[in-house]
Amino acid sequence: MDQNKAPIYEALEQFRRMRVVPFDVPGHKHGKGNPELVKFLGRQCVEIDVNSMKPLDNLCHPVSVVREAEQLAAEAFGAKNAFLMVNGTTSSVQSMILSVCKRGDEIILPRNVHRSVINALVLCGAVPVYVNPEVDKHLGISLGMKTEQVQKAINEHPDAVAVLVNNPTYYGICSDIKAIFKMAHDAGMLCLADEAHGTHFYFGKDMPVSAMAAGADMSAVSMHKSGGSLTQSSFLLIGENVSEGHVRQIINLTQTTSGSYLLMSSLDISRRNLALRGSDVFSKVIDMANYAREEINLIGGYYAFGKELVNGDSIYDFDPTKLSIHTRDIGLAGIEVYDILRDEYDIQIEFGDIGNILAYLSIGDDPQGLERLVSALAEIERRYQRDTKGLLSQEYIAPTVVISPQDAFYAPKESLPLRESVGRVSSEFVMCYPPGIPILAPGERITPEILDYIEYAKIKGCSMTGSEDPDILNINVLK
Repeated sequence: MDQNKAPIYEALEQFRRMRVVPFDVPGHKHGKGNPELVKFLGRQCVEIDVNSMKPLDNLCHPVSVVREAEQLAAEAFGAKNAFLMVNGTTSSVQSMILSVCKRGDEIILPRNVHRSVINALVLCGAVPVYVNPEVDKHLGISLGMKTEQVQKAINEHPDAVAVLVNNPTYYGICSDIKAIFKMAHDAGMLCLADEAHGTHFYFGKDMPVSAMAAGADMSAVSMHKSGGSLTQSSFLLIGENVSEGHVRQIINLTQTTSGSYLLMSSLDISRRNLALRGSDVFSKVIDMANYAREEINLIGGYYAFGKELVNGDSIYDFDPTKLSIHTRDIGLAGIEVYDILRDEYDIQIEFGDIGNILAYLSIGDDPQGLERLVSALAEIERRYQRDTKGLLSQEYIAPTVVISPQDAFYAPKESLPLRESVGRVSSEFVMCYPPGIPILAPGERITPEILDYIEYAKIKGCSMTGSEDPDILNINVLK
């Protein structure tokens, strides 16, 4: 196929020239009914915020330009089929799991998954078989899935329907997905990948292997994170072993019937950009990330980690674009450095947790911005460095799963003060967002260690979400 084409974008440009009189939705009628919106977003943007119609196809049942855009994306990513997703990668992940799992099915996965994965288990009733990742004790971060642990889980749960892998984790850690997928396929299981942070693996050189190249049956790819499309736009990719029609039906259970053409056209244009120029663009991103790592490590105190961590198993590979920085050795939690960068230096990074920060680099970054970040970090180290006494180091706490997420979420429950909940089973989530990896998920036993982490993260300023009580002074537990 001709990757120079962008069929949705081209159809919208033709539609704009037609000067159609709208007697359909949306009600702003190409912006005429909402001049403040036009002033804020621009006429060109609002004029293409349109509804599905024959010349523009329909996301729920594509037969023309949307279908062609999907085929172009499938070819660009090396997949059998691709689906344009406009409910975020959360929707991609959930559709992926709902396509292969039903109530009572077992699925093997790492516990350091995004909330969307466990949300999907709440929806379908599947039972997680967690492979608890190793933890780097100095950095305090969870690592990848060890192949021997995955094989053990497969041997102990031969009826599991699928294995899911993060490729990569938020911090850039990659598992040996080729080996894991071979194990799963040999056992008759499907292979799924959450590639929310791995879009660039498909286009850059000297990158870890992409899921589809490694033999995945399905992968959720967050195009808006590193691929340049608009926020909330994503792709769901499938291979030969998965029915396109079945997956489309699953997607249509939860995805909007009013697909945004702003999001769809951004996917179309961004796919074209990466297919034509992605290799050169991401080569420059890697160079910038490597330069920043070197400069930050020269400051002293910080540790911008990279491929030197690779051990061939729990850290099989590392995403070279990820600028992950350990801050605890200067006496500051990651979230504290995050706040200082934003409040005092007007620098917005992706996230900070209790020991690390992540500066997300992608196609829109430039060396000038990185120089500003490096200079700010040097000043912060000089101005704020303090003793590390009293800082927690562990980012990951292995859970004890008592019942399935769905059974726990819908079970009779009661609300207890946080410290009175020790030993009880949680019926809700508690997490720092970002990154959105649950500290506690429905169906897991509450321990003093988990409560210590929650209270510490709150004190340090992490944005805590997931619970019914917004202040997380109380927590819902099973009766």
